[in-house]
Amino acid sequence: MRAVTVLVTGARAPVALHLARLLHGAGLRVIMADTPARPIAAASVACASYHRLPPPRFAPQAYAQALQNLVRAEGAQLVIPTCEEVFYLGQIWRDRAMPARLLAPGMDLLTQVHDKHAFIRLAQGLGLAVPETMLLESAHDVGTVRGRAGELVFKPVWSRFASHVLLRPSPAALDAISPSAAAPWVAQRFVAGDEISAYALAHDGKLKALALYRSRYRAGKGAGIWFERVEDAAARHFVEAFVAGTGWTGQVSFDLMREDDGTVLPLECNPRAVSGLHFFRDPEPFAAALLDGAQVKPDLNRPQTVRLAMWIYGLPSAVRSGAIARFRQAMRDADELLDWPDDPEPKRAQWQALAEIAGTALRQRISLQAASTRDIEWNGPLQSSI
Repeated sequence: MRAVTVLVTGARAPVALHLARLLHGAGLRVIMADTPARPIAAASVACASYHRLPPPRFAPQAYAQALQNLVRAEGAQLVIPTCEEVFYLGQIWRDRAMPARLLAPGMDLLTQVHDKHAFIRLAQGLGLAVPETMLLESAHDVGTVRGRAGELVFKPVWSRFASHVLLRPSPAALDAISPSAAAPWVAQRFVAGDEISAYALAHDGKLKALALYRSRYRAGKGAGIWFERVEDAAARHFVEAFVAGTGWTGQVSFDLMREDDGTVLPLECNPRAVSGLHFFRDPEPFAAALLDGAQVKPDLNRPQTVRLAMWIYGLPSAVRSGAIARFRQAMRDADELLDWPDDPEPKRAQWQALAEIAGTALRQRISLQAASTRDIEWNGPLQSSI
């Protein structure tokens, strides 16, 4: 393996920690960056050094300059985003001469797939089946679909964690939304079936890694915290066709729905890492796929979870639904994804990381989930340019 210094951003996320462990295990030097003071990945033996950056959402110019200085000072040859900071990095690489390669597509494509309406149009243009999806930019647009509200899902074009989603609402419930050209929404046909999440790594339109999985427990409506692998030929076909049609390079993830007849339809795209990465545990093959374009398959079959998140989110949900026995069985069946040989500190560091997020939540009077991404959220190209 070549001697490479890699900068992994988004160090707050378990997927960033996992990626660092894979690359470190393959002999690479991994440095990490993010805006929290004590992200979990900073405590890992896989992290050669952690660098705290200004918040890109609130100080984009300072963030860009600090990142550029860091890349040059550390001699990083490759930068790998793992969270929504990918959009800020895309802007930086578009607007500045950077000495490292960014493992992500260009900013135009990043923006297109993050837009919940433009993504569906893009997939449709590639000849892929999609659910009916309508763009809402005014009260008039809402009025045109009000009579069908009970068969639709409404969500902001720029959103995350299923925040603000209205699932088959009453017509009167639509009075609460005010879409505009600057803050549009979509109305999408409700798709019944089984949800499938996909994590993929691609090079020049060729699929190099794919993990399909299903989340049994979630943090609220959003991110999965207990997940198991699945296999689905139609889901694989969608991912292969999408990355080929777009010439994708980098990580990309999808929320898909499998209908009863086996048809797989896309709901959303996230051009970043998601929990499917945790099903890759062998460092050398994964690093070869990421750096050299080799192919790698998931090597874990047991369900994966973050037990702390299960106690915070999964247990209350189980209590409300009366499914305590199912919760207990799920805890027995799954491996703790933060566990890693000879690297115990991140598991202990999650308490400090949680305390920092909780402090933000209290100060801003927002949920833990919203606080976890508040400083890196990217809500469309109308945000201030870097």
